[in-house]
Amino acid sequence: MEQRIGSSSQPLETAAVDPASIPGLTSPAPTDQKDGVPVPDSDSVPDAVQLDKEATEESEAEAESETETPEAETSETETPEVEGPVFEASDRRAKIIADHSGVRLSLDDQECEFRWDEIGAVETETSRFGKRFTVTVHTPDRRWYPVEIEAKAKSQHQEWETELDAVLDTYFEESAP
Repeated sequence: MEQRIGSSSQPLETAAVDPASIPGLTSPAPTDQKDGVPVPDSDSVPDAVQLDKEATEESEAEAESETETPEAETSETETPEVEGPVFEASDRRAKIIADHSGVRLSLDDQECEFRWDEIGAVETETSRFGKRFTVTVHTPDRRWYPVEIEAKAKSQHQEWETELDAVLDTYFEESAP
């Protein structure tokens, strides 16, 4: 009886072995087998190399155009300081900023920013016994984003309410349709 040395099973072409292979959605790339090592089709290699060269040339051109801009132009394109009310409150974890550009909420390492045209409503709430001040931003698509800030004193809530109301009165009403 003859015995073969090595495995007689064929390699699997599945997503577990090759994440790019999804049965039914994509077909395997045509390859030639040389000494058991798959070799990509010779027609696809020049295309890939050409695409890589084009991407490199584009990124180099962008880098050159950025370095050639005079400093006078960059100083003119900076956003000018806008006069108006600004609300800012923060504690050790959370931060809320409301100004001419919109409302920015952050909690630990997560941040979100809303322009005034993306905001449907801004709601504030104070806890009855604690020092937590909650600001919730509601969007027109019925989503809401709350952030709680712990005040140093409960009396700070009224100050924050007044500052936030001034910002909302100035900027939120201007952008409403």
